[in-house]
Amino acid sequence: MRYNFTFILILLSFSAFAQEEAWVYFKSKPNAQLFFDNPLTELSQRALDRRTSQNIALDITDAPLETSYVNQIQASTGITVMAQSKWLNALHIRGSQANVNALKTLAFVQKVEFADRTLNTTGKKVSEAVVNQTKKQSQTAVDYAYGNSANQIQMLNGQVLHQQNYTGEGKIIAVLDAGFPGVNTAQPFENLRNNNKILGGYDYTTRNANFYAGGDHGTKVLSTMGGYKENALIGTAPNASYYLFITEIDALENPLEESLWVEAAEKADALGVDIITTSLGYFLYRDEVRYNHTYSDMNGITTFISRGAETAFSKGILVLASAGNEGTQVEKHIGAPADAVSVLAIGSVTASKVKAGSSSIGPSYDFRIKPEVMAQGASAVVSDPNGNIGTASGTSFSCPIMAGMAACLWQAFPTKTNKEIRQMIIASADRYSTPDNNYGYGIPNFGKTLSVDDFIAETAFSVYPNPVKNTLTFSFLNESNTASVTIYSVLGQKLIEEKINNSNPILSMQSLQSGLYFYSFDAENLHKTGKIIKQ
Repeated sequence: MRYNFTFILILLSFSAFAQEEAWVYFKSKPNAQLFFDNPLTELSQRALDRRTSQNIALDITDAPLETSYVNQIQASTGITVMAQSKWLNALHIRGSQANVNALKTLAFVQKVEFADRTLNTTGKKVSEAVVNQTKKQSQTAVDYAYGNSANQIQMLNGQVLHQQNYTGEGKIIAVLDAGFPGVNTAQPFENLRNNNKILGGYDYTTRNANFYAGGDHGTKVLSTMGGYKENALIGTAPNASYYLFITEIDALENPLEESLWVEAAEKADALGVDIITTSLGYFLYRDEVRYNHTYSDMNGITTFISRGAETAFSKGILVLASAGNEGTQVEKHIGAPADAVSVLAIGSVTASKVKAGSSSIGPSYDFRIKPEVMAQGASAVVSDPNGNIGTASGTSFSCPIMAGMAACLWQAFPTKTNKEIRQMIIASADRYSTPDNNYGYGIPNFGKTLSVDDFIAETAFSVYPNPVKNTLTFSFLNESNTASVTIYSVLGQKLIEEKINNSNPILSMQSLQSGLYFYSFDAENLHKTGKIIKQ
């Protein structure tokens, strides 16, 4: 686990666990119908409303884990359950290699995966270069006294939204981070406290309700969105509401953090949040190098956290993640969950819009543009737990700066889906027509997004879900309302060619094997190409 900011911390070494980290996956959810009969047992009305407004149906991933399965795992010899995920139908467990392997004999267990993949029968040995890694965190017009924080907002033309009273009101952001000390006492967070904008939170690392604890990285992150101190620091979404979740184990780096992140994301979904922002990233584990990921894992579908992040997006949540701060390292690429297909990975630029050298680069391993967009992360203005205003650097801060602006945009366009908001942000960026692996699509212009007519041609097309299991949906608008879609193999072989229309914009992918494919979409005055991952 790493924080995505450039403060270098000296940590105590951590002795390796004698036990192994692993995930045990279940085959089914035999009592799922109980959930479908009464979904409010798992999801708040706000969560259900979010799905309804975006035409998202409930599915098996929303149903809880089978209690009897969990109980049997907990009762198994030498096994400790550390975290759980209903989305992935799995438990994160700890135990000896022998005791973990013994779980494979249980009839309801689909598979067991060790975090150390050399222990998996079908796993692969980590062979890519391992580099040393330090821990890093990095309508009536209204005029705001931004102070030194003006540049990080005005770079995105965010003041235009603020001047129209789009400041995040009515949107809920979940912050998944290390800790939030001082948020309950420091002056820059007084506006949030006085207006009941801190809706709650939880420390998943200690299973404790006190989330005003832990490392102060989350405090700094929150301040870039929710901070309010005139002439010093105004956050990008000062009137949004927030849930604060601690998922980072500050004293060590361990795959358990990925599972805690997914567990927190599931809670955020259940509570009805609109946006998840996270400045945590996973690639190399300094304390346990045998758990290291490799660049080939950064394909959006391999790591536990990225699969969880993609599921969160499928529930109608906009997910943003820091790209990472490995730009000067041997391995420079973005980490997880920034590699997930639908996650907005945010890179860092200086105050003069030049890419910060430390900002991780793309593409993802399967050649998708990453990061998608950039914001100021170098010398970003933040508050510490004592309310002191200073600066900090890294994609840890470019990410929440962007997340806050996304909340303001969504407030301005409340009927838009998360897919549409995501595309509006990307399409407004200054390198949209010529993206690259350093800047992605560039720096968004949130002032431009208010002119909705400018976006009709750009936001009227989307393809989802991606990755896809069975059917692919094309959302588009054109005068004829018909289109031709062709699917090609990576070798250019034409595999599927069909006509679709707006009344039935679905293409079956069931005949294809798992892997990477390319699509070509042609309609009147609209031509699109792209990549599709078949699961």
